[in-house]
Amino acid sequence: MSTSAPPSNRFDRRRAATRQALIRAARQILAESGDTSVSIQAIAERADVGFGSFYNHFESKADLFDAAVTEALDEYGAAVDARVQDIDDPAELVSAGIRLSARMVNSHPEIMEILRHRGLGQIHSERGLAPRALRDLEQGTASGRFQLDDPAVALSTLGGSLLGLLQLRYSRPDINIDEAAENLAEMVLRMLGVAMDEARDIARRPLPESPDPGADA
Repeated sequence: MSTSAPPSNRFDRRRAATRQALIRAARQILAESGDTSVSIQAIAERADVGFGSFYNHFESKADLFDAAVTEALDEYGAAVDARVQDIDDPAELVSAGIRLSARMVNSHPEIMEILRHRGLGQIHSERGLAPRALRDLEQGTASGRFQLDDPAVALSTLGGSLLGLLQLRYSRPDINIDEAAENLAEMVLRMLGVAMDEARDIARRPLPESPDPGADA
């Protein structure tokens, strides 16, 4: 989901459309299998563009897949931001981030499949939810809300726990993902130094409404 201005002429619009078609194809591949060994020819065919068009936009497959992951991460972060924009408490923000991410398995399946396959390398990314979570951890530490020595280490634990929850959901599709996410949020908050009763309460508060009811996470 790009926030840049649309191309101003037909050539630029076609060029942008071709680039987006390649990114869309790469996202589909990442979501389906995570296999980046697929040939450029196969990617071009999936995108319905000429083979030669690939190198007009990307120097390598690695560049394309990086662009696909970046776009997915940006959409992920924006989707969570839209729901938590009125929350100020770092503890509530951390809890909501975990619980909304779990729900996005159903509402944004492609993005969460990409995270499933590529998420470990994105825990400390500058895109997506990672910088937002680190900000909340740092603010919570500075205010005394959290009892932490190193927010970056806490982010590693938080990101790894969330990826583990996603894998649990894919391994056991019958699991009650909302309940599992609430339990994880409570455990994370307790790890961060929030008192047990308060952590339990925060992890089970109603989530903020989506600004777009048709895309509710």
